[in-house]
Amino acid sequence: MTREHGKARVPIAMKQALRDKPAAEGRASGYLLNGQPVKAPQLAAGLHVVATPIGNLGDITLRALEALAGADLIACEDTRVTRKLLDRYGIATPLTPYHEHNAAKARPQLLARLTAGAAIALVSDAGTPLISDPGFKLVRAAQEAGHSVTGLPGASSVLTALSVAGLPTDKFLFAGFLPPKQAARRTAIADLARMPATLVLFETAPRIAATLADLAAGLGGTRAAALCRELTKLHEEIMRGDLETLAAQVAARELRGEIVLVVAPPPDEERASVSEAEDLLREALKRCSVKDAVSEVAEATGLPRRDVYQRALALAKQHEDADGAAG
Repeated sequence: MTREHGKARVPIAMKQALRDKPAAEGRASGYLLNGQPVKAPQLAAGLHVVATPIGNLGDITLRALEALAGADLIACEDTRVTRKLLDRYGIATPLTPYHEHNAAKARPQLLARLTAGAAIALVSDAGTPLISDPGFKLVRAAQEAGHSVTGLPGASSVLTALSVAGLPTDKFLFAGFLPPKQAARRTAIADLARMPATLVLFETAPRIAATLADLAAGLGGTRAAALCRELTKLHEEIMRGDLETLAAQVAARELRGEIVLVVAPPPDEERASVSEAEDLLREALKRCSVKDAVSEVAEATGLPRRDVYQRALALAKQHEDADGAAG
């Protein structure tokens, strides 16, 4: 009898034999590769940050399989998600949840296990850990406690999106998720407007239409971009065009799945205009209202009033925050 795991058909008896190995052979363990059992040595004590597939379960390194099979414990965001990966490769290592909601409580317990000499593998639901997840606090705490921390590189949705977007990659900024509320999102976009680098953003399917509309308004509708959806999965899709075009296309349909958005850097002349506008705004805001400052700077630079207004709001908020911190 066999059971199907993704594209591989794994004999149940063989899988069960691997699950029984830890009890039968002490610290020995292993994994299945193309249906064949492979022994994995006990992983060295310490914290091992292991990259896992972002969608296609075949996108995992041999080193990662060996580490997951040889670890004493795997700390993961969602045990149900990671269990699917382990089942695909016949790995029986125990799982424990470690995510933003339980990190404060779980972190001391993991550190205690490290102190006792355990080998712990840290994974996220998909891709390279510490990218938009709470893993960095565990890594920092482990390092401060003197434990070994080792990185096992692999799949990353950020780098995968950059590799297929067709946009400059010599300099890029990963900005994670923009704020969900429109006012805060527009302020964040204004902060990114003059960044001389390609931008990489995560976004959820329900919010992508609103985000694209705000990006087109805040960065300029002619800025080139690529929307990368469901990377490495069956329904992978790459949409390319300027922000205004992508915003219109997405508004006319319902997208699903995981989305990475890549946005080209501003042209050199646009960077100069935005930088000049910021300097003028700072001076104008010292002597007049936001409304009057926006009118003055928009007329002086020729930039769209809407863009100048968003930047003025961001500068005003920065000034308020600085005053609050000083008080």
